[in-house]
Amino acid sequence: MKNLKLTIVFFLTAMLSFAEVSNSEKEALIALYNSTNGASWNTTWDLEAPIDTWYGVTVEDSKVVGLNLSFNNLKGQLPSEVGNLIFLKTINLGFNKINGTLPKTLSNLKSLENLELFLNQFEGNIPAWIGDLKNLEVLALYSNKFTGEIPVTITNLTALKSLELGSNYLEGTIPYAINNLTQLKKLSLLDNRLVGEIPETISQLTNLEELVLSNNQLTGVLPFQLSQLENLSLVMLSDNNLNNEYVTIVDNNPSKSTLFLEDKTVVHND
Repeated sequence: MKNLKLTIVFFLTAMLSFAEVSNSEKEALIALYNSTNGASWNTTWDLEAPIDTWYGVTVEDSKVVGLNLSFNNLKGQLPSEVGNLIFLKTINLGFNKINGTLPKTLSNLKSLENLELFLNQFEGNIPAWIGDLKNLEVLALYSNKFTGEIPVTITNLTALKSLELGSNYLEGTIPYAINNLTQLKKLSLLDNRLVGEIPETISQLTNLEELVLSNNQLTGVLPFQLSQLENLSLVMLSDNNLNNEYVTIVDNNPSKSTLFLEDKTVVHND
């Protein structure tokens, strides 16, 4: 009897370990393959093989939790079926040739922690529903063709550590409620068409390490309170319409620097 119980336990464990990914997830991956010319990817998929052997797909407990197809020659648009990959924690489709707008079904991915779509050809507005992805820690949409304003809802992403929206065609102002992003370490909005003043609320981001706002149309002055941010080690503000001229700061010992620059001077408190 004891041996029988052990055999049953072993059998059930084996069955669980070989359990298949759900049909809806498999269909979503196949839809992505078809809509982005999968046959021409640098590393393609054998659709007859088990999904956990597909390049760039991470499967845990029979759930698709990771999708990394960066630098893989994807061409086309993201299909709405991607929203059925509800267990995804990471999407990295950077450095491809994906175009079109972001499908609203991406808002279904409530477990998503990393969304990296940089260096593609996405267009349209950054949608307001992006603020529904409350577990996001990394949002990298730089080097696309996004237009419109930065949605205020982006400040709902309180787990965010890195926000990179540079090299698009974004207009309007930096959201005043940016200070809601208390975990933020990197803020990069360079090479857009942003206007208005740098909100003083940025100085409340006590974990901020990098602030990159170059090549916009920002006015006013850099909030002096930024000099109190002990973790801030990179500041890039060139090519704006600020009242004073600021140069790039890269400092390996930020706790001993004021990081407030005026008339191209740097003051250190060594």
